[in-house]
Amino acid sequence: MKPAVLFVCLGNICRSPLAEAAFRHAAKEVGLDVGIDSAGIGDWHIGQPPDLRAQAVARRHGIEISGYRGRQVSAADFRLFTHIVALDHDNLAALKRLRPKDATAELSLLLDHVAGRAGAAVADPYYGGEQEFALTWAEVAMGAAALAERIAKTA
Repeated sequence: MKPAVLFVCLGNICRSPLAEAAFRHAAKEVGLDVGIDSAGIGDWHIGQPPDLRAQAVARRHGIEISGYRGRQVSAADFRLFTHIVALDHDNLAALKRLRPKDATAELSLLLDHVAGRAGAAVADPYYGGEQEFALTWAEVAMGAAALAERIAKTA
């Protein structure tokens, strides 16, 4: 099965689309052929583009995410993706509760893939400003690069 990664946060408008964007970039850098998407635990933002502040921080790094659209995690995702990557502990716990018995996807936190950061959550920038979104970008970019390298070694 071709590797496929789904990034998950609560609403799919800040952290998970940023992680998706950072991972798309990292996968391209290492020549990785992988499916990539993002989703939210909740249904509040289905069909909506990422938060404007998330779009702005991605754009500052040369990545356009305005075309991304929010969607909710589904039971099928646990079979369609080889890796489902949560951005924090609450989302990881929710994924474990939603996981069907026949699930094949490996669950993890994004920062589990970064040396010295295992078990850490990506900062939630939603109630912050430019500085918080910059921190979130730095964390997802670091996690995305480490995950892409890990998958490239095993693919």
